[in-house]
Amino acid sequence: MALIELVIKQARPREKSYTLSDGKGLLLEIFPNGRKRWVVRYWVGGREKRTSLGTYPDISLKAARDRNYEFRRDIAAGTANKPAETFADVAKEWMDTRMKPMYTARHIEAVDMRLNKYILPALGTLPLSSITSGTVLQACREIEREGHIETARRVKIVVGQIFRYAIATDRIGYDPTYGLKNALQTRKEKHHPTITEPDKIALLTRQINGYPYTVVRCALKFSMLTFCRPGEIRAAEWKEIDREKAQWNIPEERMKMRRPHIVPLVPQTLAVLDELRPLTGEQKWLFPSARGDGRCMSENTVRIALRSMGYGNGDIVPHGFRSMASTILNENGFPPDIIEKQLAHAEKNAIRAAYNHAEYLPKRREMMEWWANWLDDLN
Repeated sequence: MALIELVIKQARPREKSYTLSDGKGLLLEIFPNGRKRWVVRYWVGGREKRTSLGTYPDISLKAARDRNYEFRRDIAAGTANKPAETFADVAKEWMDTRMKPMYTARHIEAVDMRLNKYILPALGTLPLSSITSGTVLQACREIEREGHIETARRVKIVVGQIFRYAIATDRIGYDPTYGLKNALQTRKEKHHPTITEPDKIALLTRQINGYPYTVVRCALKFSMLTFCRPGEIRAAEWKEIDREKAQWNIPEERMKMRRPHIVPLVPQTLAVLDELRPLTGEQKWLFPSARGDGRCMSENTVRIALRSMGYGNGDIVPHGFRSMASTILNENGFPPDIIEKQLAHAEKNAIRAAYNHAEYLPKRREMMEWWANWLDDLN
């Protein structure tokens, strides 16, 4: 159905950008920030292409139809100039070929939000070659003025990733974000609150051992012994536990960096699973929701348990078990590479990552055994 001015004016932004069709390939794209632009949709060699005709209301409905008619007429006659590839064109391809195959759904959702809310409204319609360091800086400054310092930094990172993809695919020869290294505001790094003093860790372990609810108590122990991310622990499934090899095999789709991760299970951790199995072993999750709704444990369950023991948000959070283990292991001379591998932090070199995956497992098992014994020796 063809558009009318009233429909265009009343079109409200949504959480993600969407389009309204006027027919004959003419679309009106509405961004989450309320910006509206005209887009021509056409095909070359069987592949869909899109090009911008300008923004609304700068370009009226009638003017957009006229431009669409002229553009399609020139394409049919073979006289149309090839439209310059826009930032949005490359960003979509980057999302489809680089982000979606490699990262978790949660991370992709966060990047997609930044693209649609901040990046594409500012840069999407611009030809790739017209974007300079100043263009990117101006977009980031707008975000900073809204008080979103960390978001501005992450937006710059995403723009840089897209430009480096464009360089790799021979579209352009430079990355405009390279010159913005010290141009944005910085904020004080936020660390996850944790406990690192041995006597205080000893007190925490005693309180965990005395926690009255068995499934939550096991989740707390499991968190401390494996120091995996809270989301990975909450969604752990029994089918991922290999008792024969004494390891927990976390599939790539549940990992932040979309790489499978092996967690050695030492005797103390296996004992936790033995305590847990009679209660949840017939279910999908190690730690199912107490509501019996078929979901895994809520992300707030462990946090609430810590609060009930008297620990505030400034003392320790569920993510703090990772910082706790990392601090103690580093202080006791374990190689940083081994610790980082156990924490499943990103390895930039893909060949080295594959090598470490196999080479470090025995060393990581030794380290996990030391950590579990160190915790036992506190009491």
